[in-house]
Amino acid sequence: MNVMSWSLSVITTLVVAAATTSPALAANAAKSAPAKPTTVDIKDFAFAPKTLTITAGTRVVWTNLDEEPHVVVSAGNQFATSKALDTSDSYAITFDHAGTYTYYCAIHPMMVGTIIVK
Repeated sequence: MNVMSWSLSVITTLVVAAATTSPALAANAAKSAPAKPTTVDIKDFAFAPKTLTITAGTRVVWTNLDEEPHVVVSAGNQFATSKALDTSDSYAITFDHAGTYTYYCAIHPMMVGTIIVK
């Protein structure tokens, strides 16, 4: 879904929620909106934030802000490994299932992070 479609979907959801008089209906409309992408910066040989808690269906985008390449690898093979990310390169995964996803950099294994999906 591109940004324009996502924005239109969010606006529609908010208008519907505002127009309804039932708090329960408004809460359900808000829950049906797609999750906003969440970013993890790769900077100074670290993932920031180091631990991230999200809801199922959220897209996480890692962006390398270092001058050195990095490779995002799931500990336990829970998601696909990124290609080598050069400066300004990004890698994204949508987390559809609840769980704890630990990852690290294949080139710099002291770089670790955790995604907690609720």
